[in-house]
Amino acid sequence: MPSTRDIIESVLERPSVFKSKEKLFPEYVPSYLPHREEQLKSLAALFRPVLVEPGSISQRVLLVGGVGTGKTVTARRFGIDFKALARRKGIRLEYVHINCHRDRTLYLVMQEMARQLRIPVPPRGLSAQEMFNIILRQLEERDEYVIVALDEFDYFIEVAGSDAVYFLIRTYDEYPEATKRLNFIFIARDIYALGRLDSATESYLIRNVIRFEPYTSAELYDILQMRASEAFYEGTIDSDVIKYIADIVGVDHGGSGNARLALEILLLAGEEADKEGAPRVTIEHVRRAHTSANPNIAIVYDNLIHLPLHELLVFLAAIRVLKRKNVPYVRIGEVEQEYQQICEEYNEKPRRHTQVYEYVMDLKRLGVIDARVSGKGYRGKSTLIGISAGPLELLEKKVVELIESKRGERSGSI
Repeated sequence: MPSTRDIIESVLERPSVFKSKEKLFPEYVPSYLPHREEQLKSLAALFRPVLVEPGSISQRVLLVGGVGTGKTVTARRFGIDFKALARRKGIRLEYVHINCHRDRTLYLVMQEMARQLRIPVPPRGLSAQEMFNIILRQLEERDEYVIVALDEFDYFIEVAGSDAVYFLIRTYDEYPEATKRLNFIFIARDIYALGRLDSATESYLIRNVIRFEPYTSAELYDILQMRASEAFYEGTIDSDVIKYIADIVGVDHGGSGNARLALEILLLAGEEADKEGAPRVTIEHVRRAHTSANPNIAIVYDNLIHLPLHELLVFLAAIRVLKRKNVPYVRIGEVEQEYQQICEEYNEKPRRHTQVYEYVMDLKRLGVIDARVSGKGYRGKSTLIGISAGPLELLEKKVVELIESKRGERSGSI
């Protein structure tokens, strides 16, 4: 019997596909952000007065976009680089990033701002406005400027309310001659969240809006390729595996366009490879990772129970062809041939091509399979079929059980 130490050592000594796993973590800020150049240019243009005429204005910018569209990482990257540029010009500038999912009130925001700026404030006994005044005095004494990013700003609006937002964005209205040392980046998922504010505050916030659209599969491929080169050892992950993840998540292929999800799938796929001691990350590892990362996969399994017999047979055919060829997508013609063989195996009369096509479209509609028209790399036009849920072995077992159950029910009712 191996000892506990032996078990731990056997895992630690196993080779890994990762050289730097943390490069796939959400908090990692890469030096280059593919496909967010325009947003960075917009931020630079809007905050230019902070470097050209420091203290002349207090800038407020709103970043808007869904989960995983690059808002947070763009703000952080901009903050890091803008601070370095300011310091080169002899301007003392700090970047503060506050997550309002955690710090949802004005008091907590002020407390966190003071902490990051290393401004000592009593832990209790002061109001949010008193803390704010201490921060402003300290910035004046230090001759310092700050860009404050309030991430997940939707939560702050919901909890702190319109008055707190008004307090932040109209700080200098009563002191027009004061040096403007505070600037803000507000990061929200949805511009409609501003509807909870009074009209004056809302109109003030939407003056400078930078939008972040969901990523396409081609954009995600570039992001994943860059991160994979940093995170994995050379030769442990192929471009077709990266492309498969990008296709699953890309908004143009029916996915969410969420780069955070795509990176999580890539990370989990690498961990799946390490778990079984595989030297390379494969398509099957991605399927397992996608199942772990996507809470909607349970819906796929639920939908299988209600599928009619021949849709299950077509689905089984797709599973077997994908397993055999070990590729992300196969042509509908290959699936149809396999379906006919499976029908012989179960002594079922196969349906015609048009009906099989309808089954495929129904399976796509239910989210059980991916189906799309072939593009570059394929001769002629054909419907391509893929399955992102996995592992395929477990899916195959489940589908076979359901087929046998449905056939048993049918024979029992005759």
